[in-house]
Amino acid sequence: LHNHGFWRPKPSLDTARFTLSFNSWHRKTHQDSRALWKHEAVQKYLETLSKEYQQVSHQLSADSLNDFEQRTLRRRCADLSPIAAAFQEIKEAEREVQELKAMCTELDSRDEKQLLELALEEKESLDKKMNMLCRKLFQLLVPKEKYDRSPVILEVTAGRTTGGDICQQFTKEIFEMYQSYADYKHWTFDIVNYTPAEIGGLHHAAAHISGENVYRHLKYEGGTHRVQRIPETGMSSRMQRIHTGTMSVIVLPQPEEVDVKVDPKDLRIDTFRARGAGGQHVNKTDSAVRIVHLPTGLAVECQQERSQQLNREIALRTLRARLYQQVIERQLSQEQSARKLQLGTRAQSERIRTYNFTQDRVTDHRISYDARNIKEILSGKEALDKLINRLLEFAEIEAVTQYLENLQTLEGGG
Repeated sequence: LHNHGFWRPKPSLDTARFTLSFNSWHRKTHQDSRALWKHEAVQKYLETLSKEYQQVSHQLSADSLNDFEQRTLRRRCADLSPIAAAFQEIKEAEREVQELKAMCTELDSRDEKQLLELALEEKESLDKKMNMLCRKLFQLLVPKEKYDRSPVILEVTAGRTTGGDICQQFTKEIFEMYQSYADYKHWTFDIVNYTPAEIGGLHHAAAHISGENVYRHLKYEGGTHRVQRIPETGMSSRMQRIHTGTMSVIVLPQPEEVDVKVDPKDLRIDTFRARGAGGQHVNKTDSAVRIVHLPTGLAVECQQERSQQLNREIALRTLRARLYQQVIERQLSQEQSARKLQLGTRAQSERIRTYNFTQDRVTDHRISYDARNIKEILSGKEALDKLINRLLEFAEIEAVTQYLENLQTLEGGG
């Protein structure tokens, strides 16, 4: 009943013809859910699932089924029911859109301006509804990743540049952006480590973020973020010379129970004085903790709390999350190697986004998405949420695309 995390219908698609037409369409343009819905092969696939739902529902009423068959069919019916319902809802909304189009044409020909304006408003409302329903449908088709609901450890680290401190300043701005975004999403943002730069920027920081679907929203933020700006002081500022710098973001899912065994013999634990946790305090005792996992060389620090014991517990929890991340990376490498949109956990060295201050533009290179008004993005509110949701929608479309390509391979005996 299940294959590769998606529903496995009986072979009914003309997949050889479908794959060629679909792949060439998808290479030409990265469309949204509404455009993907209109593709003939997707329509056929959803019709297949809808028919299967009707067949399963009919079979459930048979008296000859044994307990095992009933349980199997009930599970299948529960899987298909929301997809079939969403499919029919979209079809109905699509019929309404077509009726409104015909009405608008007729009203326009009769020069009924007031009625035409009302009809166009209704059509715009229906179009928005269609977009929302299509997005919902593909979310149902895409399997839920088991880490999506997990809290995360988010780490930021300044890169290097020549002739300036823009990396450290940019790292601080990005960290504060995610802190504001957590507040916007009503998440909890607990700073675990904070190492400020002498010039007012930030070398490195880490935070534990918990709330509803945190990893789902932040999993594509991992990678290299690039900044292009003119420094505010120095020779370059007077010459209007643009500097380029980078910083990196790492997003580690942290399930509530991380099943990673850590042998105390494999740990080296050092203590040192805190260097100023977010500017809140500077300890006069060795309360900060650094833990090194000797077999892997992984090292984590925590200096946020005044208590050495609390810092040790937080550092150990972070270490477990990073060791767990290695397991996740292996799984992602095996299960999603063909995914065109690289997950943040697998592409930390990739330049994913550029913040061009001189042009007031943010570009996400993975989806060729440009957003104006950098200050709005860095405020960590609606503009950033829109960008993140665009990434999620793109990933859902890629996942559906990948599945349909795999279906062609399976049914073709490849």
